[in-house]
Amino acid sequence: MQPTRNRVQTYRAKLRQSGLKPVQIWVPDPAAPGFAAECQRQSRLALAEPQNLEDLEEVAQVAEWGEE
Repeated sequence: MQPTRNRVQTYRAKLRQSGLKPVQIWVPDPAAPGFAAECQRQSRLALAEPQNLEDLEEVAQVAEWGEE
């Protein structure tokens, strides 16, 4: 059995050969103080505009598209 490092390198090389590129993204930490309050604030803003509701419904439909 290969050491973990070699398996990871092989796996990543295959992904790159298939045209994929690794990226790193930073997301808010749900455990951070104020996270829940900020989520609620942004949700209220999003729900305040009728167009936002339509946009949210479209996103939900796309999210469900791949599920059966």
